Amino acid sequence: MHDAGAVVTGAGHGIGRALATRLVAEGARVVVNDLDAEACRRVADELGATAAPGDCASEAGVQQLLATATGALGRVDVFCANAGIDDGFGGLETGDDAWARMLETNVMSHVRAARALVPGWLADGRGGRFVVTASAAGLLTMIGSAPYSVTKHGAVAFAEWLSVTYGARGVAVQAICPQGVQTRMLEQAGPLQALLSRDAALTPEQVADAWVASLADDRFLVLPHPEVADYYRARAADTDAWLTGMRRLQSKVDRAVNDSMEEQR
Repeated sequence: MHDAGAVVTGAGHGIGRALATRLVAEGARVVVNDLDAEACRRVADELGATAAPGDCASEAGVQQLLATATGALGRVDVFCANAGIDDGFGGLETGDDAWARMLETNVMSHVRAARALVPGWLADGRGGRFVVTASAAGLLTMIGSAPYSVTKHGAVAFAEWLSVTYGARGVAVQAICPQGVQTRMLEQAGPLQALLSRDAALTPEQVADAWVASLADDRFLVLPHPEVADYYRARAADTDAWLTGMRRLQSKVDRAVNDSMEEQR
């Protein structure tokens, strides 16, 4: 990573900030992006990075971000598509607007960034690295939140397609898929917080460490929680048994939600 030009979206807090910090420590020149302009500039100042606040999900926002990054770095060698949102505990009652917001940020932001970057990486023959921060929810499922589960599956699926299509042509693609991480998203998870932390809630720095460690063998799936690999295998080996177990977990969450509502009355 020494002297590589790197962009990290959603870098104002949590995993994005930890990835940017680690990239700087590894010798990369970094541009940080976040919708929270104040947080974005604060992290940039702390790291000696370039701040590029704005919406990385929209077409215009991606173009603006990459224009700033190209001006600061000369070339983007690594793009960490880390920004992601969760509109909360929602199932079939979730409205179209919430679905659209999550699809835009959790899936289309990756598509738009790759659309802008990959042709240049191929044209100059130097390739690049596209890193998606997805979630274990993108490999398994997310109890309680249909939009989050579906969009994170979409993020992993897009990363897989990108790797299949361009991996032999110099474009390295990775998907980081943690379970519970000590971020604002976990703090706001309500009854799901205990479930997401059952295999220990990692720090954002531990997630960044896992990603850097994955570069040694350049593996596609980065699993900061090793248990996720076992769950993923179990799901593939016997999907019906897996679904039965997940329904049991869903029942536990339902009871926890009901108990919480009773306490608030």
